[in-house]
Amino acid sequence: MAKKKTIRTIPQARTPMPEQSPEVRVKNFDEVACGYRLEDALVEADRCLDCADEPCVKGCPVGIDIPGFIRKMAAKNFHGAYDTITDTNLLPSVCGRVCPQESQCEGVCTVGETLEPVAIGRLERFVGDMAIREGWANVPYIQPSRFKVGIVGSGPAGMACAADMAKAGCEVVVYEAFHEPGGVLKYGIPDFRLPNSVVDVEIEKLTRLGIRFECNTLVGRLFTLEQMLTEMGFHAVFVGTGAGYPSFMGIPGESLNGVLSANEWLTRCNLMHGRDFPSYDTPLQPGKRVAVVGAGNTAMDAMRVSLRVGAEKVYCVYRRSATEAPARAEEIHHAMQEGVEFHWLTSPLELIGDAGNNVRVMRCEKMELGEPDASGRRRPLPVAGSAFELETDTVIFAIGTNANPILGQTSGLKLDKRGYIATDENLATSISGIYAGGDIVTGAATVIQAMGAGRKAARGMKAYLGLRDSECVYGRESSEPESTLFGMPRQEHNFARVHLA
Repeated sequence: MAKKKTIRTIPQARTPMPEQSPEVRVKNFDEVACGYRLEDALVEADRCLDCADEPCVKGCPVGIDIPGFIRKMAAKNFHGAYDTITDTNLLPSVCGRVCPQESQCEGVCTVGETLEPVAIGRLERFVGDMAIREGWANVPYIQPSRFKVGIVGSGPAGMACAADMAKAGCEVVVYEAFHEPGGVLKYGIPDFRLPNSVVDVEIEKLTRLGIRFECNTLVGRLFTLEQMLTEMGFHAVFVGTGAGYPSFMGIPGESLNGVLSANEWLTRCNLMHGRDFPSYDTPLQPGKRVAVVGAGNTAMDAMRVSLRVGAEKVYCVYRRSATEAPARAEEIHHAMQEGVEFHWLTSPLELIGDAGNNVRVMRCEKMELGEPDASGRRRPLPVAGSAFELETDTVIFAIGTNANPILGQTSGLKLDKRGYIATDENLATSISGIYAGGDIVTGAATVIQAMGAGRKAARGMKAYLGLRDSECVYGRESSEPESTLFGMPRQEHNFARVHLA
């Protein structure tokens, strides 16, 4: 019997992740974090205490059996580790790269109470990447049902819902407005953080479940949600369109040339090959001095892309301090390494243009932090007489997003006061048979939270359709002996599957 590990017997230091040097990576779009080698992964897996109370599982939005997959890794059963992860998470290579583990599973890791927490995300990525190299995929036997399900949006929420409904035997069609599936994973995250090739492989695995992707299809313009349920023959529909409608500050000068949203900037770079201009006909040409307003992960991506496509100087302008910045600490660290100049406690007042209506100056003021506001962060307050000018010829706003209004304008869906789709606890909308989840319901969140919403909606949809494998219909089996007969719940003794010739 193996001796029980304690905090004193495990490797004390968190295994570092090999990275490209800042001087090299700032000139390319190759991945910054190079991934664990086998020996790195085994050392880090040995740091897991295999806690009985499993706080990391509770901290994961989809409830991955984290101690279970790490235990299999430590035993060098990597395929078994992959099977354990993909029981609940279809995208280990994606989530291992972009999920904020530090505020989820790693944030509650028992090891983290004394040492640095176990690098759960890095281990998940290692297993996911090995599965890609080895061609592993878990495609279960699927008994077809008579139901047809439509998914609107091919981002994390849509993909998770599509997979669960396909496994339940439904014919699943996913509609994507862009020319490639993947949603925010494709258009919103640069290759140096999440390579498109990784997303493509994970999407290809979904097609093995029989899921069909229809791109260049803007639901709400080509047809409505109501038409999907009537004329098009869908029995249920899931809406997972995300929240990609950009926000601006409403300050003077936002209509000047050279002012754009981070959504447009990153979509041009990531999905439309703007970084490869003129080989592709989508220009992505920043000025010499780029100012990015905001300090979330999207802002970090916009700044780091700007450096890679030729900007000489890149500024981060944020009205709070580094402590309140919503970006992952790792992303801020990488941006600093690459030469981004941070202007903390600074807020734009107006943008000033030249005779040709091109932005040339951002007029700003310094801020100080007061009492906490509704977000729990200290409220920024202007410092009297602190206005100054920042020379810039490109301004990118990365201050959040809103729900795209198209679906709300073209359907009878009930919306909340912010314009997001209103749902009940099962993610059912105001129209029978239509479910919604992810950012279009909650506002901007993480990839794994969107996947969790997609899976939750799938459970609700299966209950609505009366599919057997939903706990929402049949409930958990009682532990009482008289509740089952020959291993079957008594309420299902009349259940039989009939095949018609």
